[in-house]
Amino acid sequence: MTAVSPELLRRFDVPGPRYTSYPTADRFVEAFGHEDYILALEQRRMGTAAKALPLSLYVHIPFCESLCYYCACNKIITKHHDRADVYLRYLSREIDLHTAHCGTGQVVSQLHLGGGSPTFLTDDGLRELMAMLKRSFTLAPGGEYSIEVDPRTVDAQRLAVLAELGFNRLSFGVQDFDPEVQKAVHRIQPAEQVFSLVESARALGFESINVDLIYGLPRQTPESFDRTLAQVVQLRPDRIALYAYAHLPERFKPQRRIVPAELPMGGAKVSMLSRSLEAFMAAGYVYVGMDHFALPDDALAVAKRQGRLHRNFQGYSTQPDCDLIGLGVSAIGRVGATYSQNAKTLDEYYDFLNQGRLPVVRGLALTRDDLVRRAVIMALMCQGELLFEPLEQAWLIDFRRYFAAEMEQLEDMAGQGLVQVRADGIEVTAMGWFFVRGIAMVFDRYLQADRNRARFSRII
Repeated sequence: MTAVSPELLRRFDVPGPRYTSYPTADRFVEAFGHEDYILALEQRRMGTAAKALPLSLYVHIPFCESLCYYCACNKIITKHHDRADVYLRYLSREIDLHTAHCGTGQVVSQLHLGGGSPTFLTDDGLRELMAMLKRSFTLAPGGEYSIEVDPRTVDAQRLAVLAELGFNRLSFGVQDFDPEVQKAVHRIQPAEQVFSLVESARALGFESINVDLIYGLPRQTPESFDRTLAQVVQLRPDRIALYAYAHLPERFKPQRRIVPAELPMGGAKVSMLSRSLEAFMAAGYVYVGMDHFALPDDALAVAKRQGRLHRNFQGYSTQPDCDLIGLGVSAIGRVGATYSQNAKTLDEYYDFLNQGRLPVVRGLALTRDDLVRRAVIMALMCQGELLFEPLEQAWLIDFRRYFAAEMEQLEDMAGQGLVQVRADGIEVTAMGWFFVRGIAMVFDRYLQADRNRARFSRII
């Protein structure tokens, strides 16, 4: 693997979407409401998709016991666990409303619990939630069933409960092992605790263990992050997600507690990323794309090799491209050619359900152009290759004419060695995989017309 030059990293250190969808969630509109979502659910029920393609489920659990200052998630800080009991009752209502419109027993091949901290729920709460889901949906054997885990909220016994409930993938939020960085972001969790949990998870037979890291946090230096990288390599999780910290205190109130003077400068962030790439490659990890690495025998790395990689609101996935139902406050879903998002506050979420209405407050019905561009962006993000002829036949377009302006922009990237523009298509190079967000941005019609990009995280 050719080393990624710091110059290229600096050049592409610009704000941009993560493309867990196209169009991106900032394009959702309030004109799309629960009636539109119900129509999409019923169209799915009447169509062939309900029989041919399994569903993906996302459940948002918003509660956390303590505040992490870097966090940009939709969460509620509380130590009152009875609030989760009330929340589960409303989740049950939302599930019932879904099955009323799309039918019971639909096959699910992917389930993800996120938050917040899903492990805020007690063991009994998790059992209740899984029982609710299994009553309404059919969880397929061999599916991908994952949960985000705050290491401070679990022990070996709790991990055993997760295995018993059918979860086969875990994602541990680590961020950084350095004690000073942990103090600065208000998240103390000793490395020994994480090592012990990962050892227990392996003994319990979890198929894949992911570790989340963040670079660019306060008090981080390239040297301190090197130590964290060495510990992660020693831990050897199956997958690693490496995110750049986006400091947007005007949007995310918890970040106002971070001391700006303690944040690493841009050059230090680029150095951390460059060293991370070198460390993980040297340790035998495959760069899957975007911020994700996996061991060669992990299902994610295998899917990339075989051209079966997909992308949805949870990130890269091994599961076939399918409809996604989002459950819980602020959850996002995709059904057919629509996106939808639930109410972002508990009060509003509860109020909708008290009225017997699905809590969708905004979304988007995709246009033909949106669908064409989504196909292009996802092909680049997932397969790293776009063949003109199949896309032209599917959408009845002349690719080079339809995307004439975009093809001009790609010429510069081709000169940088990031893409190869061939007579029959576009291929992302090995170097280009590290900048695939920037390549995808070329085909984002909304972004190209938008001057206000600062709301996005930076690519690097």
